[in-house]
Amino acid sequence: MAKLEIHQFEALNDNYGFLAHDPETGATAAIDTPEVAAIEKALAQKGWKLTHIFNTHHHADHAGGNLALKEKYGCTIVGPKGEEKLIPGLDRAVGQDDVVALGNIKARVIDVPGHTRGHIAYSFAEDHVAFVGDTLFALGCGRLFEGTPQQMWTSLGKLMALPDDTTVYCAHEYTQANARFALSVEPQNAALVARSKEIDEKRTRGEWTVPTTIGLEKATNPFLRAASPDLRATVGLVSAADVDVFAETRARKDNF
Repeated sequence: MAKLEIHQFEALNDNYGFLAHDPETGATAAIDTPEVAAIEKALAQKGWKLTHIFNTHHHADHAGGNLALKEKYGCTIVGPKGEEKLIPGLDRAVGQDDVVALGNIKARVIDVPGHTRGHIAYSFAEDHVAFVGDTLFALGCGRLFEGTPQQMWTSLGKLMALPDDTTVYCAHEYTQANARFALSVEPQNAALVARSKEIDEKRTRGEWTVPTTIGLEKATNPFLRAASPDLRATVGLVSAADVDVFAETRARKDNF
């Protein structure tokens, strides 16, 4: 069975772009299209031909390159049902539990609204890989531009249900700033303290902090840790519902 090959690269100011490739068939997908030039450079470096675009949501730094790439490569654009009219050049709209094929490799679609109303993620279960767009970040989560705290908490729950060894590809290098906030709400978390130090060292060397894993995020990401007694004590919601703890944590991050 072919294994998914992934090529990660920098785009725009703090975005990451990803190419996903099936070596058996040559099928190649851009996971979102933050910057056409960066994607074309990555394709040239790998010697791959773009056959698909898998969009997670409609924001310009995720779908802004769709039309230019489709015109050049004739690729098929897949994107969220909830944002059909907002995804440029969309060929196939998909939602929860739909299956998308990249050559012989298949991904399951997960609806993860919150950052936007129709945001989706792509889970390549056999390869233990998920592309999550702006829903989950290393030590963070997306701002609630269009959705509610309940929607985002439910979405994060779907991602937390993935196996702990799932490699998570998120779309921005926000981790160092996220770590500073995380320490402000759960300073007692030894795993978080150690991770924050490691992140600072990586960034000093100019290294990436993405990808991450579901297990690491569950242990250190405050937006996945609404059940933590220490976090609850910090935000003053010791007996509240998990979603309310999440909402307060997100509101504090917005003003951090």
